[in-house]
Amino acid sequence: MKPRKPCHTLKSFEELISALDLTSLPLDRHFKHQVPEEKLTSESEEELFQKEMEGVKPVSGKRRIGKIAKVEPAESFKEKDDIETLKRLEHLIHYGTGFNVADTPEYIEGAGYHIHPEITKRLHRGDFSIQAHLDLHGLIVEEAKGIFDQFMKWAVTYGKTGVLVIHGRGLSSPAEPVLKGKVVEWLTHGSWRKWVVAYSSARKCDGGAGATYVLLRQRPVSKRMKKRRVGGGKS
Repeated sequence: MKPRKPCHTLKSFEELISALDLTSLPLDRHFKHQVPEEKLTSESEEELFQKEMEGVKPVSGKRRIGKIAKVEPAESFKEKDDIETLKRLEHLIHYGTGFNVADTPEYIEGAGYHIHPEITKRLHRGDFSIQAHLDLHGLIVEEAKGIFDQFMKWAVTYGKTGVLVIHGRGLSSPAEPVLKGKVVEWLTHGSWRKWVVAYSSARKCDGGAGATYVLLRQRPVSKRMKKRRVGGGKS
């Protein structure tokens, strides 16, 4: 038999403490190669970037994309543009100016027999009371015509002088706005022409170019009135 190796026995608690102090405990293998935090922060971002880019060759020739320069307007022009924008917003909020339907290609207007053109401007500005409205938006022409005739008959019967006809802007139409054009046709031709004082596109708050103000007479134009000239003839 092989002789046993001598066994060291600690006889007291004090001897155990002394043995622990003299023993060096090995480091865990997961932490042997850990880089101290100070070393990570000691290198600048530029140095780290240069290390990562070692061995990388720049692209040359036609495949290279040059630096895109951003052109900024001069401060004086930027300030001037900002001031102008703020002024327009201020006028739009406080006075309702800044966007005028009458300045767009969609604007329409017209006047009846012997009516001064200024009346259509006043109508568009909202100087006349609107007492009723008709919504034709989304209807086909045949349906819209029947409903339009009924509405106009009701309006003149009950003495309504200011009405609003909503027809839409016709943005989905392949060519010209269909209903909008028909409303103008019905107002300027046929039996309703003699009842119309003026018509114009509505203000933005009432539908803009998608609606039309109509100013109606209390009685239709007679043949005598048709022959009378503006500023002359018998009253």
